[in-house]
Amino acid sequence: MKREESSKLFDKAKTLFPGGVNSPVRAFKSVGGSPIFFESGKGAILKDVDGNEFIDFCCSYGPLILGHANDKVVENVQKTVARGTSFGAPTKEENELADTILSNHRYIERIRFVNSGTEAAMSAIRLARGYTGKNKIIKFEGCYHGHVDSLLVKAGSGLATLGTSSSAGVPEDTVKDTIVLPLNNKEAVEEAVKKYKGEIAAIALEPIPANNGLLIQGKEYLQFLRDVCDREGILLFFDEVISGFRVGFEGAAGYYDIQPDLIAFGKIIGGGLPVGAYAASEKVMSSVSPEGPVYQAGTLSGNPVAMSAGIAQIKECLKPGFYTELAEKTDKFCSSIESYAKEKGYDFTMPHIGSIFWLAFSNEAIKSADAIPQESGDHFKKLHAILLDNGVHLGPSGFEVGFVSEAHSNDELEKAASEIKKALDQLFS
Repeated sequence: MKREESSKLFDKAKTLFPGGVNSPVRAFKSVGGSPIFFESGKGAILKDVDGNEFIDFCCSYGPLILGHANDKVVENVQKTVARGTSFGAPTKEENELADTILSNHRYIERIRFVNSGTEAAMSAIRLARGYTGKNKIIKFEGCYHGHVDSLLVKAGSGLATLGTSSSAGVPEDTVKDTIVLPLNNKEAVEEAVKKYKGEIAAIALEPIPANNGLLIQGKEYLQFLRDVCDREGILLFFDEVISGFRVGFEGAAGYYDIQPDLIAFGKIIGGGLPVGAYAASEKVMSSVSPEGPVYQAGTLSGNPVAMSAGIAQIKECLKPGFYTELAEKTDKFCSSIESYAKEKGYDFTMPHIGSIFWLAFSNEAIKSADAIPQESGDHFKKLHAILLDNGVHLGPSGFEVGFVSEAHSNDELEKAASEIKKALDQLFS
């Protein structure tokens, strides 16, 4: 494929932005080469500035559950933006989106809109601390909660030790109250809550970890965390920025039927525009300013344009059978490729849940980041390049998951599956 225009644009971008990008993974560091500059998208198809077309499984890293430029989303945004973009004041669109979410989600009673998933996670953690009067947070290796200072943490030297900063510019004092534990390890959780008894505000995790591969945990482990939180007076925080409204309208909370104390949302509720939210019971959310002492604010929070995009998309997700059909489509796509790989004897699987999938270079179930085979990065780098050359677009990192949207047709999925099978043949030959 020709990439001349993308290359020219990236050369210019490197004179404007750090690394030529406004978010690190876009720089193609994990897969090599220059990033592709996209010009347009419609349905499941992306077109780049060189005129190449791709079947897209990145879906802007998850928000586009209806595909690119969905007609209803676009129409709603156009009508709203013509009346103004932001007023810094309440609008009816905020009420409509919030009411649609709360009326169809059994696990939350009040919601606060923000502008990103990172902001939602940050605000939820502050709320947990303010509500409980405790400072320490437990998080897990392999779970990502945005670029929040206190959550950019790597594990310490023992099971229940405090974490250390994993980014320059984050003082160690900022992460001194963050405890980082291995996923799927009950012993580590029990040791931590015993060591820091009475000091822990929240246990935070992605209930469906999807930022470091797809590390599906299962209900039993999540129920264990719920039980520990109940026993110890700790809040359970589900970061559902990816899984929320993706595996079902009620996200992982509904999928596993487990009641968290706090939930963070993002991605899908924005319909492709920047939106996040955090939500909980009326009792917990009453601690948020101006009702309570936990301060959080945002000039563009709940702006009508983003709300209108979310309204149009969320209402489509409520159509009867929407999630069942999407999950069935995803399962058929992934199972076809997995069966082929198994028949050929390739060390490759495609774990999936709802409409989320991952390309895993292992035949074993992977439930923690340290179980990902070391050679996975090299394998994905080669596979990614082959697929791009043959019109299949995935996020440019082997740790990123893929997404199937409502817009993916059976023909497009069969074509993409065929290309992935041929790419596996090349990789493992």
